[in-house]
Amino acid sequence: MTVDLASLPVRSFQTADGCLAYREAGSGTPLVLLHGGFTDHRMWEEQIRAFAPSHRVIAWDTRGHGASDNATAPFRQVDDLAALLRGLDAAPAVLVGLCMGGGIAVDCALEYPELVRAVVVSGVGTSEPVFENPWVLEVIAAQNGALAAGDLAGWADAYVRWAAGPHRDLSDVDPEVVRLLRETGLATLGKHTPDEPDHHVPVTGTWERVPGIEVPLIAINGALDTPDHLAMAARLVDLVQDGRTVGIPDAAHYPNMENPARFNAELAAFLEKLP
Repeated sequence: MTVDLASLPVRSFQTADGCLAYREAGSGTPLVLLHGGFTDHRMWEEQIRAFAPSHRVIAWDTRGHGASDNATAPFRQVDDLAALLRGLDAAPAVLVGLCMGGGIAVDCALEYPELVRAVVVSGVGTSEPVFENPWVLEVIAAQNGALAAGDLAGWADAYVRWAAGPHRDLSDVDPEVVRLLRETGLATLGKHTPDEPDHHVPVTGTWERVPGIEVPLIAINGALDTPDHLAMAARLVDLVQDGRTVGIPDAAHYPNMENPARFNAELAAFLEKLP
């Protein structure tokens, strides 16, 4: 089976507060791809191609990102995911999430364990991150400062630095990866206004509850990601009952985009061993 992404439609799932957008391909065990913050489902194109021949692959846009509607009332991302899984009859699913998406995947294993078969995270622990590395704090401050000044280009310049990580220059990263991150980041940012209320409701007490996760979990991290992101993923793996981690060489925060062949091989090996 060859997936023609250009002809794969963006579908819409109706919720009580607007619609969630997603793309779907293939059949079999549901494999749900959860993107990182400010980007959208397009960051998973290589994984859609690779796994649609053997799995039912669903890649969604989180509320307020990509083609999904913005929130007009309080919401939890994990509740949106649960509604999508149930509405599409796609549970139990293997959840694959990067950064923010990984946090949502872990939240789902905590809040809705019956909907989850396994969890794959990349560059994240739970949805309650801890940032203390100087490079990380510098990039976050640069993004926030640019936003406060209304400098969208400056925000994007800071945002794409995550692709390089603290050990490389941005020129070391595939320009196409940088281009797509900038494009999706600015598109998502453009959906919002500075005075827009923040309706997002976080899930709390995640780290304390992580030891109760019983499904298999793997962290597939970029070896060049920040110390904070790698430490959170390591902490998560150590706390769960069935966890392990692998590193993807020559990649930082977006290993599925920078080294898709190696990322896909590690993901495929994990999937093959699932009970």
